[in-house]
Amino acid sequence: MEHIKIYHAHRLLAAPHHPEIIIEGPVAPGHLRELTMHPKLDAFRRPQEQLEALIEIAELPEGRIILARDGSTIVGYVTFHYPDEIERWSQGNMPDLIELGAIEVADDYRSLGLGKKLIKLAFEEDQMENVITFTTEYYWHWDLENSKLTVWEYRKMMEKLMKSVDMVWFATDDPEICSHPANCLMVRIGKNVPLSSIEQFDRIRFQQRFMY
Repeated sequence: MEHIKIYHAHRLLAAPHHPEIIIEGPVAPGHLRELTMHPKLDAFRRPQEQLEALIEIAELPEGRIILARDGSTIVGYVTFHYPDEIERWSQGNMPDLIELGAIEVADDYRSLGLGKKLIKLAFEEDQMENVITFTTEYYWHWDLENSKLTVWEYRKMMEKLMKSVDMVWFATDDPEICSHPANCLMVRIGKNVPLSSIEQFDRIRFQQRFMY
């Protein structure tokens, strides 16, 4: 299938102390190699290692990186790619099932609404209408310490963020998601996704329906 990638770039005008912030993507690997990571982007890996991971994702046919940069420094990003082979979501090798994987914004830039702007840019010009986009939200990935939010406040914030691009809560019997009530599966089904893919995704979501 065709993975539609239409590059967009917007300057963030509502940030007087950071006049050089650009929201852009999907970005090419070569562009990423010209940038550096903010030192506080370390939620998943050390910053340089995370930059290398972003480059690898950008090189994938289905991979896309949407980023926010302050000059030549990446201060936030969102990744989209096929689900990991070890996860149940990769079952069936669905070509039109894409995971919104990681979203991270450096601490000093979290008051600018970058997360919402990053995600919304990814869906501009109907780029994602031929795929099912999903994200798995696990409370142990959330920055509860620095945000000073409770688990449920953070869950509400993440739901609101995902709903900004019409992702909604979907039920599942996935053990990891079911392991804590704050975890959740959020999904957006593009308007051009065939019924056969929706039905296949439903079979992946529920695999224990006949067990008691």
